[in-house]
Amino acid sequence: MTKSEKVKFIMSELERLYPTTPIPLDHTDSYSLLIAVLLSAQCTDKRVNTVTPALFELASEPREMMEKDVEKIREIIRPCGLSPRKSKAIKDLSRILVEKHGGEVPDNFEDLEELPGVGHKTASVVMSQAFGVPAFPVDTHIHRLMTRWGLTSGKNVVQTEKDAKRLFPREKWNKLHLQIIFYGREFSPARGLDIEKDFITSKVNKPLAPRK
Repeated sequence: MTKSEKVKFIMSELERLYPTTPIPLDHTDSYSLLIAVLLSAQCTDKRVNTVTPALFELASEPREMMEKDVEKIREIIRPCGLSPRKSKAIKDLSRILVEKHGGEVPDNFEDLEELPGVGHKTASVVMSQAFGVPAFPVDTHIHRLMTRWGLTSGKNVVQTEKDAKRLFPREKWNKLHLQIIFYGREFSPARGLDIEKDFITSKVNKPLAPRK
């Protein structure tokens, strides 16, 4: 398959498998999504979803959160890992939201990426899922599958994001990045790959038939 043929096939199959794409992280607004995405670093979405109810019961908006003791935040989010760093980031970014942004989560990459604990991937998730701005957040599933599908060199996530944005239509990015994540979790894990189950990878990597 050529790259354009791969892209067409992949998009068609993902749309067939996942016509709807519910956001995996439970949230009620842009702030709770931002915090949930921050917590998801090196942690499963499932575990984050078990932790955030208690956290948002403690404080549901930035002004409340900035006034909480960082050790209390850390105690609640400990199951997510990296709790010392994440708890400090949550308290600090909440304060910045209040002091610089009127208590609102900014809807642009520049301001989001200036917040403690918020990198480009986290900002991309918030921009796409909270504000509907086309973005292509690259997590480990997307990086792995783009490499397995021969759509990127796989050298780093920065290059993978550039290749994904170049190959896939902009209007499909927000839904497609979730579809790829869902497929990776269900059919193409990092370990124990079953090439018969992972039919997209198997199909797009078949050798081209010789020309007659």
